Amino acid sequence: MNSTEWQKEDMKYIWHPCSQMKDYEELPPIVVDHAKGINIYDVDGNCYKDVVSSWWCNLLGHCNPDINKAMKAQLDKLEHVIFANFTHIPAITLCQKLMEVIPKGLCKFNFADNGSAAVEMALKMSFQYHQQTGNKQKVKFMALTDAYHGETIAALSVGACDLYSSIYKPILMDVTRVQGPDCFRCPYGKCRDNCQCECFEKAEEIFAKHGDETCAMIVEPLLQGSAGMKIYPPLYLTKLRKLCDKYNVHLIADEIATGYGRTGKMFAFDHAGVSPDIMCISKGLTGGYMPMSICITTQKIYDAFYADYLSGKAFMHSHTYAGNPLGCSAGIAVLDILKRDKTIEKANKRAPYFNKIIKDKFLGLDNVGEVRHIGLVNAIELVKDRDTKEPFDSKLRLGYQIYKKALKKGVLLRPLGDIIYFNPPIIIEEDDMDFVTDVALECTKEALSEIK
Repeated sequence: MNSTEWQKEDMKYIWHPCSQMKDYEELPPIVVDHAKGINIYDVDGNCYKDVVSSWWCNLLGHCNPDINKAMKAQLDKLEHVIFANFTHIPAITLCQKLMEVIPKGLCKFNFADNGSAAVEMALKMSFQYHQQTGNKQKVKFMALTDAYHGETIAALSVGACDLYSSIYKPILMDVTRVQGPDCFRCPYGKCRDNCQCECFEKAEEIFAKHGDETCAMIVEPLLQGSAGMKIYPPLYLTKLRKLCDKYNVHLIADEIATGYGRTGKMFAFDHAGVSPDIMCISKGLTGGYMPMSICITTQKIYDAFYADYLSGKAFMHSHTYAGNPLGCSAGIAVLDILKRDKTIEKANKRAPYFNKIIKDKFLGLDNVGEVRHIGLVNAIELVKDRDTKEPFDSKLRLGYQIYKKALKKGVLLRPLGDIIYFNPPIIIEEDDMDFVTDVALECTKEALSEIK
């Protein structure tokens, strides 16, 4: 079949994620044949530069030969086994290697199969811990405004992106919301590079009112992804760690999108020099190869569940594919590559170039409100008025227009609203940086000209 025939078959059967399927009548799904590095190739031979890492998970490029080799070798030995009362060497080895790089104090690993599941696990773990340690009044959770933590019911509850959750509000948990840092539109008139996180007073006020009834505070450390790549200072995490300790509130780090070098360090919490009580990881964990996540916690939390079976204290949470050997083998390969090739260190050397060319190209546009970055992640916020920071009318779908134009020129952007961002595999080289930013600029100019 040719590409048009494949597209018709797709539309006949498949309901794609995070999509208004009616849009596919105008822009049919691109039928992918193969991929290599940051390049995706469709069945017609067209190439697309994947600078969003296929939803932020592809860490080391598509079809990485070392990960391929590790998974092929594992496939001939063991594809899957029940993880209750059974274990296997890849899972043990993965934990051993993670112990070398995770924040200090984390040491117990509970496996799941996706990011939302890890968040659900973390919330349940925190709640049950407090119920079993004499803190039965702790029955609520806190989260930041504009947060995103996944799309299952509990994960949506602690999230705060209306695009995903507004329709479900009648069935969501009641979560205490902390006004999060908004460095682009800072109400204190400060700059994220040299402020003292004056906005943290909002967290202090909420904790004073609700800290005693709160199990845990969950955050996307330093980078609120789905909110539009909103970036805030490490000092906020340092202050939050102290505040959580004061009120005996667990600090949950959702490092699903920020881990594995995305912010320039192995984990975003590393910038702050403090550790969470529970950390959720996924996406880069397997290099984007396999659905796998891990909820990592401390000995103290683990011990609250360790008792005779009849005490009823066990953590009765399970996933069929927990600890999947193929995912673990991919995870081991990823860590080995990062260590052997010093991938994060090399990415950090290229990151200033990426940010510089983006600023040089985009800051001259009247409708660019801000260019912000952390690690190789760069975001360009488009606004109707640069002085007032007034956004464009969402009905214009400016970002979507840019997305469509960029696809025709060979770049996969997928903006967040009117925020163009780059979150590429961390192996991206400078020539590809030049190309994708040229295309993004050209498409942005065209789209802005059309709406004006």
